[in-house]
Amino acid sequence: MPTLNPVVAEVTARIVERSRETRAGYLRRMDAARDKGVARAKLSCANWAHAFAGQTVADKLTAMGGRQPNLGVVTAYNDMLSAHQPFERFPAVIREAARAAGATAQVAGGVPAMCDGVTQGRPGMELSLFSRDLIAMSTGVALTHDAFDAVVALGVCDKIVPGLFMGSLAFGHLPVIFAPAGPMPSGIPNAEKARVRGLYAQNKVDRKTLLESEIGSYHSPGTCTFYGTANSNQMMMELAGLHLPSTAFVHPETGLRDALTAAAAKRAVELARAGEGRMADVIDEKSIVNMIVALLATGGSTNHAIHLVAMARAAGVRIDWTDMDQLSSVTPLLARVYPNGSADVNAFQAAGGVAFVARELAGAGNIHADVRTVMGPGIHHYFQEPSLVDGELVWRAGVTESLDTDILRPASDPFDREGGLRLVQGDLGRAVIKVSAVKPENRVVEAPAAVFETQEEALQAFRDGRLDRDVVVVLRFQGPKANGMPELHSLSPALGVLQDKGFKVAFVTDGRMSGASGKTPAAIHVSPEALAGGMLSRVRDGDLIRLDPEAGVLATVGVDLSARPPASRSEEHAGGSAWGYGRELFGAFRHAVSTAEEGASICFSGPVGGSAWSDRQPDPNLVDRAVDA
Repeated sequence: MPTLNPVVAEVTARIVERSRETRAGYLRRMDAARDKGVARAKLSCANWAHAFAGQTVADKLTAMGGRQPNLGVVTAYNDMLSAHQPFERFPAVIREAARAAGATAQVAGGVPAMCDGVTQGRPGMELSLFSRDLIAMSTGVALTHDAFDAVVALGVCDKIVPGLFMGSLAFGHLPVIFAPAGPMPSGIPNAEKARVRGLYAQNKVDRKTLLESEIGSYHSPGTCTFYGTANSNQMMMELAGLHLPSTAFVHPETGLRDALTAAAAKRAVELARAGEGRMADVIDEKSIVNMIVALLATGGSTNHAIHLVAMARAAGVRIDWTDMDQLSSVTPLLARVYPNGSADVNAFQAAGGVAFVARELAGAGNIHADVRTVMGPGIHHYFQEPSLVDGELVWRAGVTESLDTDILRPASDPFDREGGLRLVQGDLGRAVIKVSAVKPENRVVEAPAAVFETQEEALQAFRDGRLDRDVVVVLRFQGPKANGMPELHSLSPALGVLQDKGFKVAFVTDGRMSGASGKTPAAIHVSPEALAGGMLSRVRDGDLIRLDPEAGVLATVGVDLSARPPASRSEEHAGGSAWGYGRELFGAFRHAVSTAEEGASICFSGPVGGSAWSDRQPDPNLVDRAVDA
């Protein structure tokens, strides 16, 4: 077994020690649930009859025997999400596979699934992050029927997989397998899509041209092909050991995809019969570290700086941004996938894909090889790739050398010696920045602030030419308490245009940018947020701000923010975030949500899972260094 990188070992040991009480408490609860016995033995005859009243005669006969496992399917199907449209047929595939294995399967319940691509720049985006915890709760509702011996979770996209993950861990005494749907075939090149978006931001092409470009990008069932949050989810589920190996990026409209879905159901039956592979054992401190490293090594979504904290907490594991930053410092960047390169996930998979990444990270000692997975002990299972031979699913070793080193490289010759995510901090608070797509010459910015409360105000200033200068665009009151922490992609093309004009440009916000964070340096998720007393509420137009991810600094220069009163959010903007488009239904969420670094969670927002364990203050030495500069 390769020697584990000492920083990975150190961070893991720190997480284990920090999590000692919460992890032990979680495992006690899961052990107690397991010791009560299998679900079918606990339900009364009336309970069991209700559970199978709508099933086929054959399934009823199997269930009446009381000896065979029953799989619970939790699905995020809807046909608005291209990535989730294929799930319409998956329950039938799973039921047939379970029957062939002498077991049964039922759809236990459905969970909501928003498409962030549809709600970008719209009021609905203010419900997007909150939907993750709602999905976790919905998963709990589905599985609390307690009629299941294993779970198959169907989800792909941004908040859906984290929510399913969190909800399933509440039933971690059961085996849980995630069955994805895969990406759509490649459309127009990503660079061309970005070019047209930039032209539209400058009014150089019309809306019809933009629409034709977007349709050329998003054109069929399957995940969007850039490496955003959805595809980052899939990478992490592989390295967490919750997928069958190399299933993340197989196209949905193929026989291989259906064969993998059937194999996932069969494997869930096997685990249930053997009493092995419970999710509480698969997901532990080591597997969480592996997920973080996989994200960093591939330049994945910044959304997971939030999601991973909440996901880990659902297993009793406590992590923070310092852990991620230190892991990033020793994680080789192995992949260049859009927006961190020009290739899409289909090209990434063709070059070697997840199996190559897993093998390289394990061989370099960057991940824990001795983890438990749904395939059995050891990460080596995930060095394999599936294929169909005469209609039969077979597994073979993945490639040992990249087939395209412009997309995927070995750990011995990475694109960068560090991962793509860094922690920055100072008198403005703590934030994260994704630098893997930012050229080194654009990373350090010191410029006057231009302060806004909405994307629309910032975009109007861009259109008016008021941002044609060196500038740090500050967009505040975008945190989870203020308005649900929406993604702020509408600003990306405009900021890119300013940078292309030769200006020094940076973006600072307590909101999110997600997996599409691009070529402009953006310090995001600033915590504490402005509405909760964060120092962003004290910044004024013209204040000099320094963003330096190389030194880990986000701070004002020559300004004493503590001497100023905080700015109040305008009544118009506050009211707009409270009502309309379903936002009035989530008032309790905005009131109770934890901070971004605590996972922006409703499920884990109290003393057990919130500020009592992960409230981090900026390092005063960094604040002093930034002010002295």
